[in-house]
Amino acid sequence: MDAPRDHTLDSMQAAKLRVFGAMRPLEVTEIVRGQFAGYREEPGVAAASHVETFVALCLHIDTPRWNGVPFYIRAGKRLPRTATEVMVRLKRPPHAVFDDTVAEDVNYFRFRLGPEVVISLGARVKQLGEGMHGEGVELIARNRSQRERLPYARLLGDAIRGDGSLFTRDDCVEAAWRVVDPVLSTIGGRELAPPLIYAPGTWGPSAADGLVADRAGWDDPKALTSPPC
Repeated sequence: MDAPRDHTLDSMQAAKLRVFGAMRPLEVTEIVRGQFAGYREEPGVAAASHVETFVALCLHIDTPRWNGVPFYIRAGKRLPRTATEVMVRLKRPPHAVFDDTVAEDVNYFRFRLGPEVVISLGARVKQLGEGMHGEGVELIARNRSQRERLPYARLLGDAIRGDGSLFTRDDCVEAAWRVVDPVLSTIGGRELAPPLIYAPGTWGPSAADGLVADRAGWDDPKALTSPPC
């Protein structure tokens, strides 16, 4: 969302409503639903359940700031790693700086929101030597508070104090439902296909790769190998 007018609750909620209202309703061709193998054997799950445990989709926000920028989202259960991460890939410059070319875009911002907090900048820099050859590097600044409250503890505390900053207003909920409702039941009277089955411990159905076939592919969150500082 764009920056709210001020820090009051009404301004925050109005900014949320504007961005939800600018989102296009989802198209069935831009969403892949999945269900991990064995989900129907879980206690309390129907034997023929079509409830999805995975989704990959592409969102569009029709505002001057975000026109033409696709937002790819992938979320699910029983994936290889638990992490909430945002990768912002930058467009390539019009003129090549290095003599060699790479298949993927290596200029990006990465924000990991949980369970660790990570902010990093990816760039392509010149290798040592006379030749103009580049290599991808990542500058990482991260911080993980050891005394941070659990998410639900924070929400309960905010509710007790009457702070609704992290809660959503009714009109925002309705605007969000307008975006997802077309792909939840039927499209033009046609029932949605059952979710695709994927193996636990994988990144979901292979069909999800088709959504980003013309991009650099999905960015799989990696395990952190050094302690946060």
